[in-house]
Amino acid sequence: MTTSNTPVAAAPAVESRSVGGLRVHAITAGLQRLDGGAMFGVVPKPLWERRIAPDARNRIPLAMRCLLVEHASGLVLIDTGAGSKENEKFHDIYGVENRGAEPGDTWLEDGLRSIGVSPRDISLVLNTHLHFDHAGGNTRFDASGQARASFPQARYVVQAGEYHYATHTNERTAASYFPHNFVPLHETGQLELVQGEVEIARGIRLIPAPGHTPHHQGVLIEDGGEAAFYPADLVPTAAHLPLPWIMGYDVEPLVTLETKRTLLARAVADDWLFVFEHDPTTPWGRVGKDGKGYGLR
Repeated sequence: MTTSNTPVAAAPAVESRSVGGLRVHAITAGLQRLDGGAMFGVVPKPLWERRIAPDARNRIPLAMRCLLVEHASGLVLIDTGAGSKENEKFHDIYGVENRGAEPGDTWLEDGLRSIGVSPRDISLVLNTHLHFDHAGGNTRFDASGQARASFPQARYVVQAGEYHYATHTNERTAASYFPHNFVPLHETGQLELVQGEVEIARGIRLIPAPGHTPHHQGVLIEDGGEAAFYPADLVPTAAHLPLPWIMGYDVEPLVTLETKRTLLARAVADDWLFVFEHDPTTPWGRVGKDGKGYGLR
């Protein structure tokens, strides 16, 4: 199994490759550090710390890796990182490191700039779900302190059930959902709500992947007989490929288990490239059976 003990490179960190005739770019939008026990749930620390070593506060380094797809219909961005709207207390608690070169920018904007892309060039933003580390970069504060679309020409897409879940929180879920990341987009009509599996653009398909949240989704990219899958928090790092290695953050862990069972079997059968959103060192890799379980091959 792949280990991840080395911090991800400083911004801008962009790795690019082709999926069929499509060019895709893995852009590190920042780093965060979360409690290792929470990230691995019931897996004992002596096991998970071999894969990703914790710091003195028991936190492990995690990337916030977005994916940019050069598509015939326009540039498609999958997830947006933590954004730039939160205060220093937030940055300390979650170990967020993402300040960009320009005021209000993050590593995401720096990474886009490094490949000649501006926020106004993005035509479609896909949110796997609306947690702050996946949707925080959806919006940014303008001069008056109002949250506005970070990608003003883009259509944003998320599952309708996820938007309802994010706007009807409880004591356990409220800490993950910040309304200024998504409510302003809904109010201006830029946020499109979909239901279930949808081909949102030719060869780009939204795949329901519940468990982390009830309406969490992955993104499948197919072209020229090749495929890449962005599982987001279903399999946040390569260390989470074994079926029972499930985050304590998941609200429906047994649903996660069955979702992983189904989608990892598809990944092996169809030779999908897996894109790991949170792995600090491994942006992508192909999945194989590892004895009775799964791992990188």
